[in-house]
Amino acid sequence: MSTLPVYPWRLAPEGLATFRQLRARGLRPGGQDVAAQLERPRRRGGPLVAYLYRVDRAKPVRPMTEAKRAALARANAARRVCPECRCDAGYRIPPSLGMCTPCAFPDTSTAS
Repeated sequence: MSTLPVYPWRLAPEGLATFRQLRARGLRPGGQDVAAQLERPRRRGGPLVAYLYRVDRAKPVRPMTEAKRAALARANAARRVCPECRCDAGYRIPPSLGMCTPCAFPDTSTAS
């Protein structure tokens, strides 16, 4: 088992990129192993770590198919439906509440 090279924040060599940097270029890691890591120091706790992948081994992002697009639309629509009142809230239901705002806070409705 070999150890990964560790680079300080913003000092990675050319040819290595994080997952987000690859995605911005229209690439994905494509099953390759992590080539190195970046470490950013923090005042509290351990350092923040970002994994680096080789750009020359990265593959193009797979295109979005109609089936994937439809599945994503159904999943997003399901996150808008309140499990209590079964109404479309018009926004993504917060996981912290687990229901729409009128169901979570019924006493704060507009009173005349």
